[in-house]
Amino acid sequence: MTPETGTKKSAVVFGATGLVGKELITALLENNDFERITAVVRNPLILTDPKLKQIKLTEFSKLMDLKDKLRAGVYFCSIGTTIKTAGSKEAFARVDLEIPKKIAQIAEALSIPSLVAISSIGADAGSSNFYLKTKGEMEKAVRDIYHGNLKFVRPSLLMGNRDEFRFGEKVSVAFMKGFGWIFAGSFRKYRGIYARDVARSMIKISDLPPDKMIFESDELPGLV
Repeated sequence: MTPETGTKKSAVVFGATGLVGKELITALLENNDFERITAVVRNPLILTDPKLKQIKLTEFSKLMDLKDKLRAGVYFCSIGTTIKTAGSKEAFARVDLEIPKKIAQIAEALSIPSLVAISSIGADAGSSNFYLKTKGEMEKAVRDIYHGNLKFVRPSLLMGNRDEFRFGEKVSVAFMKGFGWIFAGSFRKYRGIYARDVARSMIKISDLPPDKMIFESDELPGLV
């Protein structure tokens, strides 16, 4: 419950069918402080719960049409794909840059108190790496649009059970499980992190004051 009012909280989750998004839904449903969770999804979750409402949206360009159905205390943006899955750099940017911008626009228009969005370790608008550059541009764009309590989490390699098979990621996860301990000191933030830890930390972060905006991967487990 919110400490100021003692009332139950509400949340909207964007990207609820992804690796972190599913963990967010699970954690929010288990959290007694939240009484209402809305998931905006392209494909409905195979899940029913009195606290959960699902809104199907196949085209995110029409997101603003749902504005009146998306009032809540906090927005969680776990939207993300890969260049390979998207099919091109342009298609990737439409998902990882343009959709978070639209979410920020709605959050600002509705005066949503808190917005927590997933970015990436190494996000930098000036990077020569297209993926990291896009993530950095996303952070900047969302900061420019939304003026509430904004937080970004920058996870390293995400570990967990995906619906889709990613060979390179499977190899990397296996390496992290066996040799992640070698990432120590200043390299600690490059260790793999479980999606459930990212999700639970996002919920904790949503209540923190606005004096800190960026949370690196190695900070997240300590918040769970």
